[in-house]
Amino acid sequence: MQAYKNNRRLRNFISLPVIWSQLLPLVLADICAEIYHRICFSLYGIDYVKRSEYIRIDRHKLSYLNWYQKFGCVYCGYANGLLAYLKEIAGRTEKYWCGIMHKQGGGFHPQKHQKDFLPYGDEKAFHDFMKK
Repeated sequence: MQAYKNNRRLRNFISLPVIWSQLLPLVLADICAEIYHRICFSLYGIDYVKRSEYIRIDRHKLSYLNWYQKFGCVYCGYANGLLAYLKEIAGRTEKYWCGIMHKQGGGFHPQKHQKDFLPYGDEKAFHDFMKK
């Protein structure tokens, strides 16, 4: 166990380029999703997702963190918040376009936004939905 703890800093240092290499794809996904969100949601009549309810960058203000911990907190606040924000945008899109539950079982964990979706395999409910 002690050897594991002693090598922790080295492993963390080695992983930093991998972690930070994800920043550019995250920013690009953010830009693309925001363009989609603003254009398509207004066309579909879907309420906009409030970005501030998902992305919160505030832990860097904690005085007991050193500079690199604060820097990491900014990254994690952005990355995790962004992914939650994108998930909400995708979920509202899914509800607008389809709204059919996935087949249950096999360790599958349905998304919370799918609780009111049409039952899987219910063709009549689907056709009734599409008529609306």
